[in-house]
Amino acid sequence: MAIPRLDKKSFGAGRTRIEADKKLLLWSQTALDSLSARVAVLDEDGFILETNRAWKEFARAGGMNMRPDTVGVNYLSVCDKARGLGSPQAQKAADGIRSVMAGKSDEFVMEYPCHSPSEKSWFNLRVTRLKLEFEGPMGLVVSHENVTNVKRAHITLRRRDTELRLEKLKLEEANAALRRREADLKLQAHKLEEVNAALRALVRQRDEDQQEIEEKVVSQVKELVQPFLDRLKTGVMDQRHKTLVEVIDSNLGDIMSPFVHKLSSRFLSLTPSEIRIAGLVKDGLTSKEIADILCITPRTVEFHRESIRARLGLKGRKANLRTHLLGL
Repeated sequence: MAIPRLDKKSFGAGRTRIEADKKLLLWSQTALDSLSARVAVLDEDGFILETNRAWKEFARAGGMNMRPDTVGVNYLSVCDKARGLGSPQAQKAADGIRSVMAGKSDEFVMEYPCHSPSEKSWFNLRVTRLKLEFEGPMGLVVSHENVTNVKRAHITLRRRDTELRLEKLKLEEANAALRRREADLKLQAHKLEEVNAALRALVRQRDEDQQEIEEKVVSQVKELVQPFLDRLKTGVMDQRHKTLVEVIDSNLGDIMSPFVHKLSSRFLSLTPSEIRIAGLVKDGLTSKEIADILCITPRTVEFHRESIRARLGLKGRKANLRTHLLGL
């Protein structure tokens, strides 16, 4: 049997194909290592065929009791055997991987927490199908991407959104309270206006009653007193009695005029004697004449005059007391 001779051309093509495959594998590994995500390539049974640099560095940092690249480890078996707080997420990941393996879905994605004692972290697990042309069967690409910054941003946004909703709620409550307060103030203002209207009516009625009383007093003085006073004036009497009659006539005139009302209401601290003396001073009588009329001494009249000046704010001033009284 003749030994087939090796075709140099076929040998060269095979060698070129091997070199190309090596370069392709090198480029594939370089591409995997350039990714920040932890990436593992699984076969159709879930065994790890290859991992990238990020995967290996994470394995070393975690102190795993196996090769850092974990090649040959069954990823599904690790998920199925997981226990503790992370076991629900591990089982969910295994179910998602099997779903992609069975062709039920093209891709599986899930977010899971991976907290340490020093900080909280979150990752995205993504599983996609990979067709290995040179081997025939289908494989899977499993990647774990650190999304902690994005997750924290989302948490911050949700917290801020909650705070804004609470602030909006508080603002709405404050506005509602303000509207209620405004309604209460309007009601109080309406009630106050009603009270003021009632008070104005009472004051008006009081003024009318006071005017009616004053008119009655004036009418009765003119009808019941003034005629007899006029008869006394025409009678024979000495100067002293004549002066007394004139004083009575003047006082009756004051009673019927606003002077005495104004003096007694504006200066309530004046005594009745001071009011009488103030009326006589206004009429132009001297201290001696006032003393004769009131049967007191001129010194007493002067004392009351000084007291009146003090109560009227004229003490220490050169203002004339009669002139001031006439101006009231």
